[in-house]
Amino acid sequence: MPKPSSTSYPGYFQRYIDQVPETEMMPAFKNQTAGIADFLNSITEEKSNDAYAEGKWTIKELLQHITDAERIFNYRALCIARGEKQNLPGFEEDDYAANSHANRRSWKSLVEEFILVRKGTEMLYESFSVDVINNSGSTNNNPTTVASIAFITAGHYYHHKKILQERYL
Repeated sequence: MPKPSSTSYPGYFQRYIDQVPETEMMPAFKNQTAGIADFLNSITEEKSNDAYAEGKWTIKELLQHITDAERIFNYRALCIARGEKQNLPGFEEDDYAANSHANRRSWKSLVEEFILVRKGTEMLYESFSVDVINNSGSTNNNPTTVASIAFITAGHYYHHKKILQERYL
């Protein structure tokens, strides 16, 4: 699954797709996943409660956001791969974060959850046949393809990892 054309997704996702160095999706997921556990497990329980500024998400909330978004992206990809014609709704990330109760959870449980979700992501994309990868559907009133969602998913993780490294750690 090669990188999608910029006409196959909303322009605001370009910043995510640009962060994926690989030109093929499954190697991109595999290479990224290989370092996720080590990176996230290097963050302590105490540090995971930090926010870089007043009113910003804690590290726990940020990881829960990554997990929630990956689940939503996977749902969108599944729907479009299966031929869904209905527009798939957007989501308000701040509302999701406020209702996640991530700060009540242990950092270890949040890391384990994301790793399992990522494994499911890889399995989902491995299950898609070549003929559905370029299926197009509508997400948040924008045309989007299955391939685009895959690269958006990988890029979304890179985007937030960079924020973690630059602002939190």
